[in-house]
This record gives sequence, C-alpha cells and structure tokens, in this order.
Amino acid sequence: MEEHIHHTRVYFDHTDAGGVVYHANHLKFLEHGRTEWLRELGVEQDWLRDAHQLMFFVNRVEIDYLAPARFNSRLEIRSRLERLGRASMLFDQTIVDADSDRKCCAAKVRIACVSTKTLRPAPLPAAITGRIKHAI
Repeated sequence: MEEHIHHTRVYFDHTDAGGVVYHANHLKFLEHGRTEWLRELGVEQDWLRDAHQLMFFVNRVEIDYLAPARFNSRLEIRSRLERLGRASMLFDQTIVDADSDRKCCAAKVRIACVSTKTLRPAPLPAAITGRIKHAI
C-alpha cells in the first residue's frame, strides 16, 4: 500500500528537559499518523464507535529509537499498512526529521478492532475494509 505522510512539529510539551522528544510521545505521533490515514480514507473513529460500536486498540508495538527528535523540528509521520486482517491491521511506521531526512524511529504497530461492549476482538466492518482495499 502507498505510504501516507502526516506532517507535524515538535512543541515544547513534547520534549524532556534537554529539548529532546520524550520517548512515549513518539507513540502519540504514530497514533496521529494512523488516525490521519484513516481520516483520508473517510473513516472517523467516532463514527466507528457510534455507528458500529467498535474501536481500535493497540495490542502490539515494536519500536526502535534511532535518532533524537528535537524541539521545533518538523516531522513526517510515515505510515504504511503492511497487513489487513479480519479484525486487525499491522502498520509499518517511521518518524522522520523533515529537515535532515534522518529517521528518528521505526515501529511496527498492530491495532485490533474490538467491540465497545465486550472489549473483545470483532471483525472490521465491510465499509472500512472496502475503503482500505480500494486504496491499495
């Protein structure tokens, strides 16, 4: 699947005392990238929750921190769907410093589709899988 790119900037509240992005904030940036990817496909997560009683949970993350991202840097959150399952999606994501083209982190993130009522895995609705397959 084609790579989706979401642009953002590092703000002071993303950093530690040394002006470097705090490690947990990389996960937030990755979340923003996946959310914007879904939004571009016409899938809003509140619609998924309200219309289908479903939501996405991250159930696995593998992340390598490769280089520091610093205060005021322009970042690209690059997301590519690697695998579409019946009730899950596996993403290959990177955070890149847009000014130097230096890769700050690389991650594999698996998200599961779950029922809001039971919090158990549930199949992705056909409306979503259809949009994803159409975009591939």
